[in-house]
Amino acid sequence: MCGITGGVWTDDTKRLDAATLDRMTDALTHRGPDDRGTFLVERGTNGAGETRPGCGLGFRRLSIIDLQTGHQPLCNETEDVWVAFNGEIYNFVELRKRLQGAGHRFKTETDTEVLVHLYEDLGEQLFEQLNGMFAIAIWDQKHGRLLLGRDRFGKKPLYYAQQSGRLVFGSELKSLVLVPGLERSIDPRSLDEYLTYQYVPHPNSIYREVRKIPPGCWLSWTAREMRQGRFWEPAWGEERDWSLPDAERELVRLFEDAVRVRLRSDVPLGAFLSGGIDSSLIAAAMVRQAKQGVKTFSIGFPHPDFDESAHARVVAEALGTEHHEFSVTPRALELLPKLVEHYDEPFADSSAIPTFYLAEQTKAHVTVALSGDGGDELFGGYERYQAVRLGAWLDRTGPVKWLAANRLWQALPAGGRQRGVLRRWRRFAEAAACSPERRYLLWMSIFDETRRAGLYRPEFIEQLDSDPADFLVQAWRRSAPRDAVARASLADMQTYLPCDLMTKVDIASMAHGLECRQPFLDFRLAEFAIGLPTRWKLRGRQGKWLLRRAFADWLPDSIWRRKKMGFGVPLAPWFRQELRDLLESSLGQHQARIYQWLRPEAVRELIDQHQKQQFDHSYRLWSLLMLELWLQRWMVE
Repeated sequence: MCGITGGVWTDDTKRLDAATLDRMTDALTHRGPDDRGTFLVERGTNGAGETRPGCGLGFRRLSIIDLQTGHQPLCNETEDVWVAFNGEIYNFVELRKRLQGAGHRFKTETDTEVLVHLYEDLGEQLFEQLNGMFAIAIWDQKHGRLLLGRDRFGKKPLYYAQQSGRLVFGSELKSLVLVPGLERSIDPRSLDEYLTYQYVPHPNSIYREVRKIPPGCWLSWTAREMRQGRFWEPAWGEERDWSLPDAERELVRLFEDAVRVRLRSDVPLGAFLSGGIDSSLIAAAMVRQAKQGVKTFSIGFPHPDFDESAHARVVAEALGTEHHEFSVTPRALELLPKLVEHYDEPFADSSAIPTFYLAEQTKAHVTVALSGDGGDELFGGYERYQAVRLGAWLDRTGPVKWLAANRLWQALPAGGRQRGVLRRWRRFAEAAACSPERRYLLWMSIFDETRRAGLYRPEFIEQLDSDPADFLVQAWRRSAPRDAVARASLADMQTYLPCDLMTKVDIASMAHGLECRQPFLDFRLAEFAIGLPTRWKLRGRQGKWLLRRAFADWLPDSIWRRKKMGFGVPLAPWFRQELRDLLESSLGQHQARIYQWLRPEAVRELIDQHQKQQFDHSYRLWSLLMLELWLQRWMVE
């Protein structure tokens, strides 16, 4: 687990000199505190007398496998193929044996060296062979080619900027902003997307000049052209016809193997344990397979609506793990500067706070932690999928749909509790008249289209030439002709999962030099789950139906029966108490930077309505506050 950066150039006025490459590399020290390395070759000629671009690669290492000889950038025997790699290749042992059988010679025990030899054999098709999480940069000196690739679910970030005569890349934006001549201007479209989703969706970034490589995609650059392609596109629209006993057996087999390959490590590892189904199953599989005791880690809060520690304790005792429970009072005022420093693109998922705390505490004991991310999307775990099913039923009715969508429901009070029944019903009713995909977008939005129109200055609206809804709507439509619940969950896998959850976990964990692995997102298990019918995921009011059947005897009954709880923080009371002064000083002043684009009076109304408990605007205020603090830290005057 590491950080990578670098660039290629044909224009010597845009070359990356050694000092710049060093600064770009060391900006990622937190991602790789154990080692560093750079590779730099100036522009020259190849054997055919053709001009060869210059190239620089930078690498920071968090040592996980082959602690002694895993230095990067790493090359082949002839030193004309170089790689810088962030991530883990879980099937590298099997790939290595195959490559050795084909005549390749290895000088290290790392998964990194597998990439060099796979590239020699397969070129850009190497990514199809990899089971893992990765952001990879390969420099082919003979052909003057830079190849970049990102894993199937976007677990590892990879930004790039193409300019005339140069392309630069990095694991985080804080590396790219150190490149001389890279313009840092806000992309209006990305700002609009951020206020819709609470993150900036790929392939865009908050800066006009910078892009993200989408999950499951690669980019190839030479002096003559830049090409992009996709190496993973599951059959989103197809259901597989399994018998139930066969599906259960296949699920158990795939899940156990996904955990098995993620236990490969030369450093201590453990597991995040919330006491929910997904993390509990991960811990149970580890106990069944690990050769030594399993360490588990949970975090508790004094607010009962957000504290799962008692459930985690039950699981840990039942499994016999070495359990570490951290009880903290989140001090948002102290943590906010750290969040803004590490989340160097606007990001407003408030569960980054407990994730950040948990990663910090876990790193004191282990270097690798397995987590349950992906289980909800793959197996129908979110409560909102029940609303999707209800909405689909309403779409087939007449009077019932009219009643649900009647404007009178909007007179209901929003309620002070984020998960309150009235609040959820009001949100559902507001969306009932929409098409299924637009309805789902409305439920997922921080600021819906109507609220954004009232929030923006007229001159900012004139700069917008695209619809943020397209990102989710396109993902929804890829899974036609499946039912609405399947399409919602599969859309989440393509949008919310990579852009929100994976970003949150990657940045929070790597801020502390901790590697997180997600067995549910093994692509073999994911492809199996993608093909399952909805009736095997959601039955009645119970999600994860097939998981419950297949693993019924793995966990205590109380864990299977417990109500799902989100991993969050009490934002609503915070903005009326300890964060109130910060909110006023940051957003209550007309000189706030966000007012280049937003109307101060509209923001003032949100603050006042929240403070008077007329509406719960906590998630909207959090997104505005994080945007303002990000602008103060990262935008140069």
